[in-house]
Amino acid sequence: MKVLSVRDLKPEDTLRLTFKGTINPQASIENELTPFLQSLEEYAGGWMPDVVEGKRRRKYSHAAIWKALEEERHDRGTLIGLYRTKWPALDMTLRLWFPPLPPELDLTSSMKPLHFFTEAERCQQLVEMVRAWASRYPVSHAWAHSSDDWILSGAPRFGRDEKTSRRDGFDKIYEVWWLNVFGPELVRSVGRERMLSTPAHRVEELPNGSILLVTWPTAADFASDAARLAQARAHAHLRPDLDFDTLLHGLRERSAALAPVQPHFHPDVAPLFSRVVDHVSSHERPRLTTELNAWQLPERMQWLPSSAAFPQDVADPQRVLERYSLLAEHLVAMLHIEVPSVRQATPESLTDIDFFFWREDVPDTRSREGLDKLAVPAVGAYLGQVLVHHLDGQWISRDKLMENQVLVGDRVWLPFIRAWYYLRSRQSLLDFSLTQLYREAERHRAPVPGNPPP
Repeated sequence: MKVLSVRDLKPEDTLRLTFKGTINPQASIENELTPFLQSLEEYAGGWMPDVVEGKRRRKYSHAAIWKALEEERHDRGTLIGLYRTKWPALDMTLRLWFPPLPPELDLTSSMKPLHFFTEAERCQQLVEMVRAWASRYPVSHAWAHSSDDWILSGAPRFGRDEKTSRRDGFDKIYEVWWLNVFGPELVRSVGRERMLSTPAHRVEELPNGSILLVTWPTAADFASDAARLAQARAHAHLRPDLDFDTLLHGLRERSAALAPVQPHFHPDVAPLFSRVVDHVSSHERPRLTTELNAWQLPERMQWLPSSAAFPQDVADPQRVLERYSLLAEHLVAMLHIEVPSVRQATPESLTDIDFFFWREDVPDTRSREGLDKLAVPAVGAYLGQVLVHHLDGQWISRDKLMENQVLVGDRVWLPFIRAWYYLRSRQSLLDFSLTQLYREAERHRAPVPGNPPP
């Protein structure tokens, strides 16, 4: 049974929901979880899970959930996944913890895309579901908000070291999200009356002493200036020790950092840069797109005018050509599984290699000695062979590897020197990409009679 994971969709923001509620360890799992599932079924609507995953996947039902929980049970707890088979995507993890750990229902959910929660009525249904859960299962803190904004906020550490963050948790109001449930301890730390008077879209005291707070009618609109004003006002009210203007400035900066940026990539590297941007998390895309829009051709182009080419200085050029072919085959042997197109040695395979090396961060995760001794010669030879086979290039052989050249049109290119610069760092893979050198060489090849130059 195939499910639609949030990772199957293009990179974009998700609605993240976390809920941890106390359960009765003496009661049966069925009795404790049935109210939770009934509220989920009543309010989830268009994002209701239809698949349960334990040891295997089953169609959603209470019986399937009991079976999966039993399959995954261990001494201290159990864990299952809840998913959907169609849009919108849902990744929901439900854990139950048992003594000697604090008995707890622990839910983490990601719903994608965030813009699914643009309608006020759908958002209200989600709020009602969380309200029902929090009324039945006492919480210390629960929340729902944009995942991208949550990451940019510095959560969950909020400037603390990891040890302190794990020990103290959300022990004070570090941030106010779109949807919040503050447990009795947090209510006491702020003051019940003060919390109930928070300027917000909805503030409600629950029967067990927790307080539900919703800053704005819709979740997807969190980054609008009006929603940010509401968020800052609520936070400043709950934390009078913090400055409203400073809070608002930080929220607006986050909104600006998440605002979409249109790509205007240099044509030589547009196919590569588009794949790079599509690969990163959605909260990183605007910044990275801005950086790549500003990318400029490298100063070190690894070419010479043909008039300045080093003369051939080897006694047996054919033997050297066979060596280039062997070195290029080394790259094919290294990459043919991860980059199948490497076997074709086409201009497109250069882009595939560029992207693979960047994605795997090859320069910073492999031995420098191995890269310089093995990868640089293999990459340089492979690049040279593509220039020869697709741009009618001609090798000019030299005894020293780095001096070997490929003549294309009125320029000679130095593929081994290019490979050396290319493999210095992850950034250099983009600055000195194989894709870009090929496109530059393509513009300078001699035009075929009767055809315009590229």
